[in-house]
Amino acid sequence: MIFVQLGILLAMILIGSQMKGIGLGVMGMVGLMIFVLVFKMTPAEPPFAVLLIILAIVTTAATLQAAGGLDYLVSIAEKIIRKNPSQITFIAPFTTYFLCLFAGTAHIVYSLLPIIAEVAAKQRIRPERPLSVSVIASHLAITGSPMSAATASLVAILAYSTASIDIMKICIPASIVGIFVSILVVRKKGVELDKDPIFLEKMKDPEFARSMDPTDTSGGKNHYQAAPGAKIAVGIFGLAILMIILFGAFPHLVPHVGGAKSFSVNADGTISLTSLIIMITLTASALMMLITKTSATKVAKMSLFTSMATAVVSVLGVVWMSATFMAANEAVIAHTFKDIVAEHPWTFAFALFLMGALTFSQAATTRTIMPMGVALGIVNPHLIAMFPAVSGDFLLPGYPTLVAAIDFDRTGSTKIGKYVLNHSFMVPGLVALSVAIIVGFALTGIFF
Repeated sequence: MIFVQLGILLAMILIGSQMKGIGLGVMGMVGLMIFVLVFKMTPAEPPFAVLLIILAIVTTAATLQAAGGLDYLVSIAEKIIRKNPSQITFIAPFTTYFLCLFAGTAHIVYSLLPIIAEVAAKQRIRPERPLSVSVIASHLAITGSPMSAATASLVAILAYSTASIDIMKICIPASIVGIFVSILVVRKKGVELDKDPIFLEKMKDPEFARSMDPTDTSGGKNHYQAAPGAKIAVGIFGLAILMIILFGAFPHLVPHVGGAKSFSVNADGTISLTSLIIMITLTASALMMLITKTSATKVAKMSLFTSMATAVVSVLGVVWMSATFMAANEAVIAHTFKDIVAEHPWTFAFALFLMGALTFSQAATTRTIMPMGVALGIVNPHLIAMFPAVSGDFLLPGYPTLVAAIDFDRTGSTKIGKYVLNHSFMVPGLVALSVAIIVGFALTGIFF
């Protein structure tokens, strides 16, 4: 029976991922209905914590966007990328990583992709190289950023005071090493641009050839002027990150309020870190609005804010369905996999990777699969080491950042292959994640 139920779960995820948008969430609810009405399963607890975290963090990021803070950060990143164009294959991925690490969202990469593609092409560097690794870097940044919903979700699941700091000190250096190795692997990938037949054919068009002229700067210097409150908004956002890090690093700073254990209060009477993250981020959002005079209406119209509805519906549907399936079959799953995972804990990374590829959501994957890892007895350091595996959303080339990179590369070097899976992002993605996980395990031996 479990295989029939698993088939239904995977079918709902596959159909939902093809529908795009909120499709994953609504199909998740269809699966939940089937589990409850047909298989008489008891519905699991809805993922209230991760939903509230997504709401708070994305609202804060949207406020930063409305105040002009994201544009200001992008302008800094653009200057760094353009300063040494001949080294763009190395510079672009790390610039992207740290920008997304600070912002807590990979969606900011959309602003950098056309810049990376243009600079690379004019230097006659195959754009596929910096673009592919930059996209993977933007995904890896989420599994280490204290402002990402995925990281906050893992903090809530691990539920110990220094979880956020441990995630950062393992995942950030591990991801940096993974990105570096990935760059080395792709730095000579494909034929050189000036020998690429597709590019040479495009160069026969005079207008296209003119746009590829290295001396043409019409696409670069747009004389960006920061919005009046942009720098202040970035400062407030940075202060919020610092506060989250401080409370995670120094548990004795967390307020002790007493009372019974609840969503907001730990068993020892201190405020839960999940609650603190929500309070800090939304307070930062309020301060940005008040100090920079950013309209709350404007915040609600930002692309990041509107994307929150999709994220909330998707996480609610797929996580609630998956949690119900896991709870109903916990004994069977534990009996089947506990010995394997106990002997080879790294094998759990495959489950994280495949679910990430199916859901296209690092937060949903974290909330769905990580509790299983806890139930199977995998120790916290090993779960943290495997955290980058939730970034398997590049496996199927349908994730928006991958599609955008392909579209922005006018030379045609970044593409989906004939067999779909042999696309431009497969090699750098597999290398970066594999190395990050291996380094993560090595670091756990040092820090724990």
